[in-house]
Amino acid sequence: MTLHLIKLCVGVDTLEELAQWQNGRLAELKKKKKPLELMHVTRQTPKRAEEILDGGSLYWVIKGQIAARQRILALRETTKNGVPHCGIVYEPKLIATARRSHRPFQGWRYLNANDAPADARELKGGKGLPEALKAELSELGLL
Repeated sequence: MTLHLIKLCVGVDTLEELAQWQNGRLAELKKKKKPLELMHVTRQTPKRAEEILDGGSLYWVIKGQIAARQRILALRETTKNGVPHCGIVYEPKLIATARRSHRPFQGWRYLNANDAPADARELKGGKGLPEALKAELSELGLL
């Protein structure tokens, strides 16, 4: 059974800002002639790696709402300042999800497939709306 991870996206206010940051990171890697992969380094290694690698995604919480996901490609052992860590490698394609409120937490958490929000659909008349307005309308239950 597929299992996902959920993570707070600290320092980012919108989905567009996250996309810009990730695109900048990929451009930086390209300049340095390093592999073009996005990786989030975390202290704890998921114990349920097999379930995560069976189609799991990394869901991002932005400003108190689950806003997007990216498919997890690998969980890689790495070190940071001589301390063992886990690198969560995920694909660059950022997929917006149906907005859903989520309380703050530290680190990452498991997210069951049944609890994961669906991918967002573009609503009629909603195309081109600013991200902040979409988030507010979603919080009010109007999207």
